[in-house]
Amino acid sequence: MPERINRAIELLEAGQPAFPTGAGPLTYENGKRMAGTWADILLVDFEHGAFDVTGLHQFMRGLVDGGPTSSGHRTPCVVSTLPSNCRTRDEVVHNQWQIRQVLTAGVHGVLHTHARQASAVQAFVEGCRYVWQTLGVGNGLGEGQRGGGGQGIPAGIWGLSPGEYMRLADPWPLNPEGELLLGLKIEDREGMANAGHIAAVPGIGFAEWGPGDMGMSHGYADSHDPPYPDDMDRARLAVKGACDENGVRFYSSWNDPTKSARENYEFLKSWGVLIPGGGGEEEAGVGWEVYGRTMFV
Repeated sequence: MPERINRAIELLEAGQPAFPTGAGPLTYENGKRMAGTWADILLVDFEHGAFDVTGLHQFMRGLVDGGPTSSGHRTPCVVSTLPSNCRTRDEVVHNQWQIRQVLTAGVHGVLHTHARQASAVQAFVEGCRYVWQTLGVGNGLGEGQRGGGGQGIPAGIWGLSPGEYMRLADPWPLNPEGELLLGLKIEDREGMANAGHIAAVPGIGFAEWGPGDMGMSHGYADSHDPPYPDDMDRARLAVKGACDENGVRFYSSWNDPTKSARENYEFLKSWGVLIPGGGGEEEAGVGWEVYGRTMFV
């Protein structure tokens, strides 16, 4: 039986890989279907798609009604991107309403894009927290900015009382009991240069190096997949190194067309990637074997 609400956190905390996939259409019917997904993390793309919060509410209700998952969790872990970026503190502060909207729908995490400055990341974490949650405040974080009044809906999605939801809806691993998984895309040259400061902000659970946008930042129109030029390799190693130094789990795909799925997953495992992306159910089955996945299989 699961020990946590957030399936992905439970895996990452145990040193096990968590496999993501796209959430698909934000409808109640698709939520019921995706309740039986093979994946550990369902990614909702509001970075490029329409900011359909009404659909997100319906999707989350479908997940609950179609559940529990085969692992016994009430729903899979749902992580949402946002229409805005994490470039500057002002940008994040002015768009914290987007954070509140997706969290009120009951998602389990937020993946913020184009993280460039540590101060912007601090504002991101603060926007996800209730003001009375004080771990890390004064030590890299200001007080939380998430207000009361919207906790009833996500509490119902998580299967908790509103009070218990507010206690647990806090970023992990900053709060060891927290069930929110906050991530970053450190995906351009400015972010790479500041990666050490960015990854050191308390409250970040995982990060990726965003090879598509990182490549564009280095002048390559389409350099999402390996093999990479030398400056791209330096970028991925810089971001991964910053994450390792700060205990931030790493998310990356590795779809080398000259290699088999097994060889690509073997590389990801050897590189210490705990959120290996880029494959469907069949490829993930190979990944589970390569990683020796023992939980929730």
